Amino acid sequence: MSNTAPDKAASANPEIARSIQAAGITTNYHDVGNGFPALFIHGSGPGVSAWANWRLVMPALSEQLRVIAPDMAGFGFSERPAGAHYDLETWVAQAIGLLDALGLEQADVVGNSFGGALALAMAIRHPHRVRRLVLMGSVGVPFDITEGLDAVWGYTPSFENMRRIMDYFAWDRSLVNDELAELRYRASIRPGFQESFGAMFPAPRQRWVDALASREEDIRALPHETLIVHGRDDRVIPLVTSLTLAEWIDRAQLHVYGRCGHWTQIEHAARFAKLVGDFLTEPPQD
Repeated sequence: MSNTAPDKAASANPEIARSIQAAGITTNYHDVGNGFPALFIHGSGPGVSAWANWRLVMPALSEQLRVIAPDMAGFGFSERPAGAHYDLETWVAQAIGLLDALGLEQADVVGNSFGGALALAMAIRHPHRVRRLVLMGSVGVPFDITEGLDAVWGYTPSFENMRRIMDYFAWDRSLVNDELAELRYRASIRPGFQESFGAMFPAPRQRWVDALASREEDIRALPHETLIVHGRDDRVIPLVTSLTLAEWIDRAQLHVYGRCGHWTQIEHAARFAKLVGDFLTEPPQD
């Protein structure tokens, strides 16, 4: 039976919130605020969780929206099923299963990086379940893998390695310090975390960029109003991916932040929250 009540462990760890069965996967998810539901899908860094990804913007956004932020299978505090195939099919089924379990016919979908690829795939495969899209530093179109993404996906646990890959994420160097690196390193070595992460993107890693990409004709056919957000100085996912998406998606608008790396929702948290909140609450465009 699904349990949608807050987990008792949440008081000890803010990353752990509610638990529910989504397409057969026990899913840890945050569910805060009121308004039209918006599904927030995190990125694919080592030790990542929905809370780590969205913690700075959830309070402001939950004043306007119902923010639903799950840990995707193999990440965070959701289940890591034995023999699971970590691929678009599994993750999209989990996301749709979460909407089903919550009784939601439709939601906006906000995808960060890897989560952007999932958001695109959801909109293509289940167009009526998605109202609007927000794609931030998004994967989902073809590009040559960057040194930064190759390093992130190739992470092996050590403080030094975590410190090194975090240097790729932020333009603002003050955000990347030893204390944060230690916290993220500790997160990456929780039981089961590295085992699932290490199995997802083994070398050569260009094939996983390609596997997460949707077909151009399917993206061009999307009817959804779409906000595309990118950091101009992103060294993990190149700006060209968002330029491509802005060209291919007919009802798209593109917002590029200068002096910003891959962490738009952290480096420009207040501006990001206002931009996304305004976009998702404005009246539909003709």
